[in-house]
Amino acid sequence: MRSPHGGRRTGGFPPTLKRLGQHFLTDRSVLQAIADALDLTGVETVVEIGPGRGALTDLLAERAARVVAIELDRALAAMLRERYADRPQVEVLEADVLEVELAAVAGGPYVLVGNVPYYITTPILFHALRPPPPSRSVFLVQREVAERMAASPGEEGYGALSVNLQAVSFTELLLAVPPTAFRPPPKVDSAVVRVTPLDTPLIGPSDADAYRKLVQASFGLRRKQMRRVLRTVRGLDAEGAEAFLKTAGIDPDVRPETLTPEAFKRLLGALRAG
Repeated sequence: MRSPHGGRRTGGFPPTLKRLGQHFLTDRSVLQAIADALDLTGVETVVEIGPGRGALTDLLAERAARVVAIELDRALAAMLRERYADRPQVEVLEADVLEVELAAVAGGPYVLVGNVPYYITTPILFHALRPPPPSRSVFLVQREVAERMAASPGEEGYGALSVNLQAVSFTELLLAVPPTAFRPPPKVDSAVVRVTPLDTPLIGPSDADAYRKLVQASFGLRRKQMRRVLRTVRGLDAEGAEAFLKTAGIDPDVRPETLTPEAFKRLLGALRAG
């Protein structure tokens, strides 16, 4: 049955909206694994991105002191408010997560969890790591993105996302999730990942934007040698580019995909000092 808004109504729930990339996780074992990965002790505040129909929210409400569920779909948010009306520890916010200050709505230390819409995964990941970050995050994302998040230098998939995340956090791939775990099933495989902020990040808040721009510009020329990369993105001659790379301890002949997050930090420092 179709709703007047163009989605398909299933099981008495509000219609599924393709424009929001909705794929609802229904596999009980995966839901349990996500909740387990948060390592809740009963005293935490959990911020949940995209609670959807509340399958994971139900588990979180049993394990956490407080749950703040952020849902963009108006009909689903209304359904969830009604569903948890008698459970004051569950708060439902109808909002775009990218416009929400997560630490502010948490009101203090928190953990983060979400079945992240695949079309805006990267913006959400970086939004979630803005200081003060959650003590840990568990995300359900496209498997290809999960592999990129955790990739090491030289590995397939290692790129700007890998470097920028690993400069401030540690990512673990916990579980592969097939399309059959969702309704409706997506056309790609998924994975559960846990992201934990580093005790001492490589990059502080004041350097984050400059670092990210340098990394992204470098991987925009990932097949070029770093000598050529610097010449292009900084407008340098060959001699000037090699001088900065020497200061940073980087071989001018290597490509961006071989550099560690620490190497990019050294390069940013050399460019700023010069």
